[in-house]
Amino acid sequence: MNIDHNSDIPLHLQAEEILRQLIESEEYKNGNKYLPNEVELSRELDISRNTLRQAINKLVFEGRLIRKKGVGTKVAPRCILGRVNNWLSFSQEMKRLGIEVRNFELHISYKPGTDEIRALFGAPQGKGRFFVLERVRGKKECPFVYFISYFNPGIPFSGEEHFSSQPLYDILEKEFGIVVKTSKEEISARLAGDFIASKLDIRPTDPILVRKRCVYDVNGQLTEYNIGYYRADCFTYSIEAER
Repeated sequence: MNIDHNSDIPLHLQAEEILRQLIESEEYKNGNKYLPNEVELSRELDISRNTLRQAINKLVFEGRLIRKKGVGTKVAPRCILGRVNNWLSFSQEMKRLGIEVRNFELHISYKPGTDEIRALFGAPQGKGRFFVLERVRGKKECPFVYFISYFNPGIPFSGEEHFSSQPLYDILEKEFGIVVKTSKEEISARLAGDFIASKLDIRPTDPILVRKRCVYDVNGQLTEYNIGYYRADCFTYSIEAER
């Protein structure tokens, strides 16, 4: 298990490939034995624990590894490798529908956040600001959604990230080692109002759908609180359920 520190391939990707080989070995693939702990493994690979954890998080997200707090990490049983995510990012949704996405507006700022948002992130009232990303997105012909995202204050954004050209969750994973896993959502309907109408090129009395989403990483940490305001004539929310 060798890491090439002179390679152009990022260290966490090299570590990820080594882990993929390791979990296919006879010693570990049946899930009866835990992998070496992070301290041992990072020392053996000559990388930091944060870099190693980034690689492990990716495999946990894929369902290849199972992490038990206070116990260790082992290979997941084969039966759960086919687990399917039941939610998609906006970029993934549009790609699946064959829609080419255009950014009409993109703004980065730091805002104090409401009491509700501070409570969600467990942030002290009246202290500090949130990194906020606002985007108006849509088809080439017209905008149909206005997003505003508040992020966990622990994420060290610089403001220089390429949000206009790279998917948000790719940036979180590649630059900060954050792999998102779970989305909890609620949807409501209302009239646009003056501000949203100006963003979406509709009338204030036109209907919109409001989609609130809390996105959590593989460790259950709240990463993003996102509110999306959708033109009702351009967006349908489909739900599939089985009994």
